[in-house]
Amino acid sequence: MQFHLNGFQPGDPEIADLAERTRASGAVGAVPDEVDVLIVGCGPAGLTLAAQLAQFPDIKTCIVEQKPDRLLVGQADGIACRTMEMFHAYGFSDRVLKEAYWVNETTFWKPDERSPETIIRSGRVQDVEDGLSEFPHVILNQARIHDGFLDVMRKSPTKLEPYYSRRLTDLDVDRSASANDHAVTVRLERVDAVHEGKIETIRARYVVGCDGARSTVRKSIGRELHGDSANHAWGVMDVLAVIDFPDIRFKSLVQSARDGSLLIIPREGGYMVRIYVELAKLEAGERVANRNISADDVIAKAQRILKPHTLEVKEIAWWSVYEIGQRLTDKFDDVPEAEVASRLPRIFIAGDACHTHSPKAGQGMNVSMQDAFNLGWKLAAVMRKQCAPQLLHTYSAERQAVAKELIDFDREWSGILASAAKAGGADAARTQDYFVRHGRYTAGTATHYRPSILTGAASHQHLAQGLVIGKRFHSAPVIRLADAKPVHLGHAAQADGRFRIYAFSPAEDPAAAGSAIRALCNFLTEAGESPVRRYTPDGADIDSVIDLRAVFRQDHRELAIEAMPALLLPRKGRYGLRDYEKMFCPDLKSGHDVFAMRGIDRTAGCMVVVRPDQYVATVLPLDDFAALASYFDGFMLQVN
Repeated sequence: MQFHLNGFQPGDPEIADLAERTRASGAVGAVPDEVDVLIVGCGPAGLTLAAQLAQFPDIKTCIVEQKPDRLLVGQADGIACRTMEMFHAYGFSDRVLKEAYWVNETTFWKPDERSPETIIRSGRVQDVEDGLSEFPHVILNQARIHDGFLDVMRKSPTKLEPYYSRRLTDLDVDRSASANDHAVTVRLERVDAVHEGKIETIRARYVVGCDGARSTVRKSIGRELHGDSANHAWGVMDVLAVIDFPDIRFKSLVQSARDGSLLIIPREGGYMVRIYVELAKLEAGERVANRNISADDVIAKAQRILKPHTLEVKEIAWWSVYEIGQRLTDKFDDVPEAEVASRLPRIFIAGDACHTHSPKAGQGMNVSMQDAFNLGWKLAAVMRKQCAPQLLHTYSAERQAVAKELIDFDREWSGILASAAKAGGADAARTQDYFVRHGRYTAGTATHYRPSILTGAASHQHLAQGLVIGKRFHSAPVIRLADAKPVHLGHAAQADGRFRIYAFSPAEDPAAAGSAIRALCNFLTEAGESPVRRYTPDGADIDSVIDLRAVFRQDHRELAIEAMPALLLPRKGRYGLRDYEKMFCPDLKSGHDVFAMRGIDRTAGCMVVVRPDQYVATVLPLDDFAALASYFDGFMLQVN
């Protein structure tokens, strides 16, 4: 899909009329007086959270943004494989895949030993290892990611739209209020010309600050960003250019002998490219703004680094100069560590509001959206009285640890990319080796949550060695039993707040009276301690809270769907129509045996419980009903 040939144009490239691409959006009128959740900031984290909460019509959500309209020209652009898995859960991965640039290989360039003033290619690697994800690493303008979430919000039951031109001035929390009260009072100042200076007041049960590195929400709860001060200046620009550098359509890391490093990121549309350029080392306390660096300065530096190749910039779509500094706050909510046992969080922060770093690892936007994905289903579960409010403590506990790993990784990676400024100059071999060794991290698949009320112990990990407890559920190809359609097992998980139980059957006939699958279905349907019975509201679909899926060992043609347990053919909706999409078999024709691919015990089978944010919660024997019940009893509230 090619576009931007005759100049950069923001918005959806499939819309010919530019005015339609860039038309104004957002809610009109004043913000509501009361809401369940107020989200401050329409960046990646805020929109991820808003898109999830918008799916629940019984939750009143409001999102506000200081800017006057939606983003049209992006800053971040790298989308990790794990983030693409999340986009599929939200329903817009196909659009991203169609429009984005796919990062297939990465090349490395170093100074030519025979002529150090010029560069030569030193290596070339596959960008993502085989089998790591069903999705690629892609590049797409951040503004288009925002558009994807905004579309999800508009199409949702709540038809949620942001309120633009609102600046948060302050907020107060009534600590004596009960959990269901609207305890947070927020004041917003209108900054649009027609209503400039007008103050709006909104009361919320919860407030989430997704308002960037200078977060007012973070400051209001007394949190600070701690870490390294900025010590290096980099320039970044999206350009339409004529260049004879042969790897211009590959992601390329270039290290020169004297002029520092450069990172090339091809952009969507086939013509535009992003260039990150190492500019200068900053003195202690110095800000990059003091250098008065111009776009021409950035281009000139890039031209020197790329010698003997030429770079002629025809158009700059966007550019900026920034400082590298890795900073992190100690907690992502308003509850002091010493008061966790006695106090519940009311205010949360996500994304750049709680961690800042360089864009070199391509993780900033990705980790920010994962912050929000982690928090969204938890807020929904608590407000819908499905889970105890103590569940909200797990957000900060889980995501602060992930952000700490990001900061450490980014510090080392940024140092490697800037190695030309150090004694001895660039080390191309070290750069390539580090890139390959940390591929799973940059793909977003290395996150590993520690044991908690949500993440079980590894007592039965041997039953599913490739589905690691605490890591994201690693999808695999399967065949759907009802219609022989090849699908991905992980794609059953949508951003709808539901838990999934994947029951992997041993070789026996699953329809037989004494089969392990039938026994599990009988327990979930009939037993008083069944989590399905305990936590599914009366009148709701049987899979509305906990969704059971079964994976059989047999070829799909060997099984009789009509003989399967009723829970795997549940009757749903007002007409009691059957759901035929609960059962799967290995894709043997294509050579994809999910049992072998994910290390499932073929003799015993197992249950794999997956959280609403697609992370493996626990692995249990198929007949360990007590442990299954105990897991959900640890944080869920009985509704009937």
